[in-house]
Amino acid sequence: MLNKLKTYSLMTLLCLSLSAAAQTSRTYLMEVGLHAGCGYYVGEATAHIFNQPREVYGLQVRYKFTQRWAVHVKGTAQRITGREAEFVSGQPPRFLKTNWQNLLINIDAAAEFNFFRFGPATKYDKRIKPYTPYIFLGIGVGIYGAEGYKNANFDKAMAYIPLGIGFKWRFHDRCGLNIAWQHNIYMSDDLENRDYFNDRTGQNGSNWMNCDVTGMLTVGMVFEIFPSPKKCRICNTE
Repeated sequence: MLNKLKTYSLMTLLCLSLSAAAQTSRTYLMEVGLHAGCGYYVGEATAHIFNQPREVYGLQVRYKFTQRWAVHVKGTAQRITGREAEFVSGQPPRFLKTNWQNLLINIDAAAEFNFFRFGPATKYDKRIKPYTPYIFLGIGVGIYGAEGYKNANFDKAMAYIPLGIGFKWRFHDRCGLNIAWQHNIYMSDDLENRDYFNDRTGQNGSNWMNCDVTGMLTVGMVFEIFPSPKKCRICNTE
């Protein structure tokens, strides 16, 4: 009788431990979160990155296909600024002390690739990491106003290509930290909303496409939602 009790006790403890391991290794299909940081503009009025940085903030949703691949959708508000300028024919622009400003609403979707197999850490598979660097590439649309920042009526829309690198850290079963450096290559040259800047070839620095570019360095907190369905080990799926 005592041996049977010992056997039942060991089996119960084994089942409980396996159940706990399964709960700690639960994966989730989606993430939602907030991000904020600093952004910049590169164009005729500002030739270098992180010159006159301004605030950015927004929301993001991510769907995870596998441990390597995911897709995210972001909505981000970004304020850009640069020096006003005077142009004289045949001479380089003379930049003034005053600044122009504009507000952009960026909405984009991008595919992500994780360098490591990203997921909940488990002792049974050392290849799965709770952290990973990643890269992303997608398409988006920026909405902004023709009258600048103070009178932003958002009457213009232009496509852009978002691309960048980042780092993910899953520090809790339901929470994670994302760091991303994103570049947005606009298919336009009028983010400044100043006629004397637009369509002047050679004014966008090293940008051979003569398009305006914005960038942002953000830190975000994400929360896991929608647990992935558990696989049935004994079901007959044929």
